Amino acid sequence: MGATRTPRGRWIEEGLRALAAGGPEAVRIEVLAQALGVTKGGFYGYFRNREALLAEILDAWEEEVTEKVIERVESTGGDARAKLDQLFTIAVAADEPATSVAADLAIRDWARRDEEVARRLKRADNRRMEYLRSLFRSFCPDEDEVELRCMIVFSLRIGSHFIAADHAGRSRAEVMRLARRRLLD
Repeated sequence: MGATRTPRGRWIEEGLRALAAGGPEAVRIEVLAQALGVTKGGFYGYFRNREALLAEILDAWEEEVTEKVIERVESTGGDARAKLDQLFTIAVAADEPATSVAADLAIRDWARRDEEVARRLKRADNRRMEYLRSLFRSFCPDEDEVELRCMIVFSLRIGSHFIAADHAGRSRAEVMRLARRRLLD
């Protein structure tokens, strides 16, 4: 009986973990094989080379942070406010390799040095923003207000992790809950 082959998705998932931890430079075949507890030979049954893996990592990331998140939110039903609330819940709990803030930040950093990654990041961000707009438009008739709320929500997702300030006696979680309530008013 032959050895069980490590599934393609495990290579991509481990690649996303490495990317989130150390950027694209950290995505190395030998390191991934070691983390998976396999030899690197299995890698070449799925991928032509490291660049092919990096492209599939980007594919997986883009699909997970756009269409899969939207599908999860839409499957819960409810009105736009309920969907936004579900989206906030997903964003806060995002700890899968593709949907983690660390992966998002690593891809943003990578996009600063790679035009193709920047193009794909822009496409994903535009898809995410358009979905937010569609939800906010259902209860905000003012397009300026819609855009402002979308920008704040997106900025909270990405930027709040860079802020080291105290919050006037409140925890970060309390401030985020307050922002969530105010944005849904």
